[in-house]
Amino acid sequence: MREVASGAAGRARTRPLGLFVTAAALLGAVARAASDSQLNDKLAFFAKPKLLVIDELGYLPLEQRGAHLFFQLVTRRYERSSTFITTNQLVTQWGAVFGDEVLAAAILDRRLHHSHSILVQGDSYRLKQKRKAGLVPKTTSSPAGRGVSPPVARGSALRVT
Repeated sequence: MREVASGAAGRARTRPLGLFVTAAALLGAVARAASDSQLNDKLAFFAKPKLLVIDELGYLPLEQRGAHLFFQLVTRRYERSSTFITTNQLVTQWGAVFGDEVLAAAILDRRLHHSHSILVQGDSYRLKQKRKAGLVPKTTSSPAGRGVSPPVARGSALRVT
């Protein structure tokens, strides 16, 4: 899914309409801006692109302040611009990601209202390369005795239109 997001952002970057950023970099920049009394300017910066691609949301749990700052950004972009989020967490797990079920529900309410959700199961690009190089076994046995590739990496993406 990251490859799709990167491609979308790459095309958007050529027309200065989009921005690709990891969740950690985005939240770090917004938190620094809040500490420097520049929060409004930084939120405006991330709210401006027609397409904002936020990669790797949920790989690390967010602190309360980061979760609240993320909510502010989602609220600013809601029904104004497209946001593409890649994550390894199902939406049912976002309460744990944000450390607050109510806040996660409010974010998801805005995210899912006009979105397309895509669940991707299977091997990541990096794992496929390792399998191709013979560094990881290619298949495991299924209960029926057929060789199948296990869903090692799981991710989902949300895109608001």
